[in-house]
Amino acid sequence: MISSYEIIPKKGLGDLTFGMDMEKVVSALGEPEEVDNFEGDEELNAVLLHYQNKGFSVFFEGLTRQVVAGIETSHPDATLFGEKIIGMTEEEAVDLMKRNGIPDYDKETEEGETRLSFEEVMVDFYMRDGKVAFVNWDVIVDEEGNVTDL
Repeated sequence: MISSYEIIPKKGLGDLTFGMDMEKVVSALGEPEEVDNFEGDEELNAVLLHYQNKGFSVFFEGLTRQVVAGIETSHPDATLFGEKIIGMTEEEAVDLMKRNGIPDYDKETEEGETRLSFEEVMVDFYMRDGKVAFVNWDVIVDEEGNVTDL
């Protein structure tokens, strides 16, 4: 199912797209190595499937239908706007986003990890030792599992 590791903000990762049902994702990718369930809150019914061997995790949300709402990757072949992103410096990542019309971001550092958040496209870069270690991007999903911000 993953034909490429192209990060597409507000769309997905290659053929893995936001809004896909969990059953379809598991059918295409196989069983994940690890599963985290976030239950107990009536407002949030979320599941995180970890595909470590494939270099990414998939976050599902929705009360009545769980769909892909977020993706995180540390895969070395992950690209954004045609450039490999893992291992970029903070300056290179910010420059990449600016060159693609996304100049505004927030920066937060906590416990040795820096996060660069580009809210306009809902993309976060996580930096370790001054380099992009992984990227997380997502969309907003309503209770019925509909993507609301594409």
